[in-house]
Parts: sequence; C-alpha cells; structure tokens
Amino acid sequence: MGRQVGWLIRDGCGLACGVLTWVLVAYAWFVVGVIMLWPYMNAWYGRLNGVLLAAVSCLALASHLRTMLTNPGAVPLGNATPAYIESLRLQPGQVVYKCAKCSSIKPERAHHCSICKRCIRKMDHHCPWVNNCVGERNQKYFVLFTMYVALVSLHSLVLSGFHFAHCFNIQWNGCSPFSPPVTVLLLVSVCLEGLLFLLFTSVMLGTQLHSICTDQTEIERLKGEKPSWERRGSWEGMRAVFGGRPSLAWFSPLDGLFLLFSVRNFPLETHPTALYV
Repeated sequence: MGRQVGWLIRDGCGLACGVLTWVLVAYAWFVVGVIMLWPYMNAWYGRLNGVLLAAVSCLALASHLRTMLTNPGAVPLGNATPAYIESLRLQPGQVVYKCAKCSSIKPERAHHCSICKRCIRKMDHHCPWVNNCVGERNQKYFVLFTMYVALVSLHSLVLSGFHFAHCFNIQWNGCSPFSPPVTVLLLVSVCLEGLLFLLFTSVMLGTQLHSICTDQTEIERLKGEKPSWERRGSWEGMRAVFGGRPSLAWFSPLDGLFLLFSVRNFPLETHPTALYV
C-alpha cells in the first residue's frame, strides 16, 4: 500500500477559484508594495508596513494551502463490510447508515459532498475558494485563512487611505512610479478588492467561530438537524478545533505539517475526484 501525502480535489471551478485567490493577493501586494511602500523603504513607515504585509500575506496563503490540501475528514471508501461493522461493536438496536452515493458507512454528523464525492465528517460546507470541503480536520486552517485575508484587506485599505491623502497633499507629484491616472486606477481597484474581501472573510470568520462555539456545523443548522450528540461548550469546541490550550500554535497554519509525510497518514486511495500527490 502506498502512503497518502496530500489531498487535492480535481474540480475545474475550485482550482480556478484557488488560483484566482493567489492572483488577487499578489495583485494587492504589488499595488501596496510598489505604489504605497517602496518610496518609503528607507523610513520606518515603509519597512514596518512592508514586513507586516508580507508576514500576514504569507500566513494567509499558507492557511489557504493547508485548507485546500488537507483531507477534511473523508470517510474511507469501501468500509461497508461485515468485518468493519463488527469492529464497531454496536449495541443491540443500534443503527448504522450506509451512504447511497459513495456506499460508505456514514458516521454520525457526516454528510456527503457532491463535489468531493465523499462523506465528510463534521462537514460545514464546500468552499470553492479553497477547492475543498471544510470539515473536521481542516476547519482550523479555514478559520485562519479567513482571519488573515481579512487582516490583509484591512491593512491595505488603511494604507490606501493614507496614500490617497498624501497624493492629494502633494498634488500627485512623485507619489507613485506611475502616471496619476494609472495610480488612481490601481488605488481604486485595490480599495474595492480590499473592501469586498474584508466583508466576505469577516462574515465567514464570524460564522465559523459561531459554528465552533455552538458545536453545530452550517449544514446542520441549514437542515435544521436536532443535535443527537452531546454538545461541547464554547471553550471546549475552540480547543478541539485549534488543538490544546491557547498558544501561538493556534495562529499557525504550519502546525503538524510533518504529518503529511508521516507513516501515520491514511492509505492511498484511488478515486476519480480526489487526487493524492
């Protein structure tokens, strides 16, 4: 048996959205870095903001990659066997459900994703921007992705406001390596991008934190499913998703990265939608 060292959904729309996310972040970094910060790199203002922007952007992109390339909690295919069912040690009268779409034994709180074509444990939703489901094993990285993108967007908007004011004060003389019309176009476009992403990711961040604290996924809420499980408290839910007691590791998308190359990973599976690399 081979070892699974990654997870990637082969969905054209999702892959396009994933690439577009990186392009938009790179575009914002280009406008902010070249127009707003490069002329001031000899001063603390340019250096400080440049380092902050680079650091948070890298964290956002790393979180995006971890969300996209982490198995969200897919139920193994072909587990509907007598041996597996016997290993569950079911109590008399206890019922297990077999998914009619992927023919897997469906654990409690698992839902089938029509794009991943798998049942996902604690599936919250499928997000095309990360080309993956948000589930039990990658929710932390999705939360970090939305948080860091929101911070990058807010930072860009604040810097854009300061730069607009500065350019007006000096009547657009020497405030950019580009002509005034091109500079205005670039600044307006990055402001619109920053505002849209700030609103979108802030809403997503809020809904994810609400789902964690209430121990109810978005799909469970939309379907009106009554909890048949013992709900965790808010603090217990946060510790379960982010791992252990509060620490800097909560904010790192790089924790447990070595597990991608560990023998503890799931066995390699063959599926027309999921690509393991």
